[in-house]
Amino acid sequence: MAVTVLIPTTLRSFTNRRSELVLEGKNVGEVIKNLADEYPETKKAIFDEEGKPRSFINVFLGEDNIKKLNGFETEVKDGDTIMLVPAIAGGAVESSVLEDGRGEKLTNDEIMRYSRHLLLQEVGVKGQKKLKAAKVLVVGLGGLGTPLAQYLAAAGVGTIGLVDFDEVEASNLQRQVIHGTRDVGRPKVASAKDSIRAINPLVKVETYNVMLTAENAEEIIKEYDVVADATDNYKTRYLVNDACVLLGKPDVFGAMYQFEGQASVYYAKEGPCYRCMYPAPPPAGLVPSCAEGGVLGVLPGIIGTIQANEVIKLIIGGSEPLIGRLLTLDAWKMKFRELKIDKNPECPICGKNATIHELIEYDYEEFCGLKKQEEEEPVEAIEAKVLKKRLDDGEDITIVDVREPHERAIVKFPDAKVIPIGQLARRQKELNPDVDTVFICKEGKRSILAINTLREAGYTGKMYNLKDGINTWAREVDRTMPQY
Repeated sequence: MAVTVLIPTTLRSFTNRRSELVLEGKNVGEVIKNLADEYPETKKAIFDEEGKPRSFINVFLGEDNIKKLNGFETEVKDGDTIMLVPAIAGGAVESSVLEDGRGEKLTNDEIMRYSRHLLLQEVGVKGQKKLKAAKVLVVGLGGLGTPLAQYLAAAGVGTIGLVDFDEVEASNLQRQVIHGTRDVGRPKVASAKDSIRAINPLVKVETYNVMLTAENAEEIIKEYDVVADATDNYKTRYLVNDACVLLGKPDVFGAMYQFEGQASVYYAKEGPCYRCMYPAPPPAGLVPSCAEGGVLGVLPGIIGTIQANEVIKLIIGGSEPLIGRLLTLDAWKMKFRELKIDKNPECPICGKNATIHELIEYDYEEFCGLKKQEEEEPVEAIEAKVLKKRLDDGEDITIVDVREPHERAIVKFPDAKVIPIGQLARRQKELNPDVDTVFICKEGKRSILAINTLREAGYTGKMYNLKDGINTWAREVDRTMPQY
């Protein structure tokens, strides 16, 4: 049977950048096996060391997760579509998430400001009063948090909480339009607060210039009716999800990478939570962040406004939010897809026999692979200035650039050997194990993955990771090179 397999952006480095493949197979398992046979580098991404599918990748046949069908034994027919949905980071809800009776009378100024809402039968005065009474927490003020906060403020959400500990950088301005050029160097929460007040001075803004942790998450989140997850890392995604489950709050989820976006509502009271969809995150370094892989500037605007829409629907009630549904977008092809998500009875936090009862007891660092296991061999880093001195001294050192071709078009590293990370294992013979090899990427994360990949493939030469990547080289060694 000829089946179309849709390859997500995060895995395309293993398929020569191809987004769609037509493969043969009688069932899903055979099709995926043929994918791995044709592109061997996909095996590491899709399967673990025991050959079992990784928990952070879901496989859909049409709009159904194969977990609810017959797994990899699910039969396929000509023309079927299989979609791999990795972590990148419905049902009707007639009532509002707010308690009954909340909502102050609207002033004349508010009636004028929100008149286009009041003309909608589904919103009206009653719905607008709910928005005025609502408290929404936005976690993360980057690409997704920008439209979220702006449109919630414009819609008249009474209290908006903002959580972020970063400062505005110039590279943020391509998509984070809540911040301006003059805000570079300011805390994001301060910049965003000013923008929100400029949009709607009637909104109350609470700021938390802190990292959300297991120690403070419940204390912050418990004060809000809805939480909007606009984060960019797995540790915080799982933390937000778990806090929302334990506190009975809806988690309005958004994620993006390059041209792909995802949106859903994880609300354990009404349907699945984030852990039901993704029981475990990908291994650290396997899936690049937007800082490493890039993102189309308008994409977070699209996904973030979808999140804002879901927040508003949850507050007003009488709608059909994305509970039990995952909305995906390929912005480059402008294709939306809707996939069903089922509640997992074995989920460790919202299942029948839950094992997670408190955030403080759960080690999110270890769960997301951010802690080194004792048996793991550490990856040795080399400082940019140290590498420069060794090169100036005439030492024989091989530099391997594992970045993609379009990144090297931005800035090239002099005399570097180019081997994309997906080709390392099969091209290891091009390296001399008797010569020290230094691996470089943008920020020094993918180069760590490259070293571990070669170790697993049996390479025995001495390998170093250029600490903090090529941007540090540009800052400390060659200031004529651009940073990106």
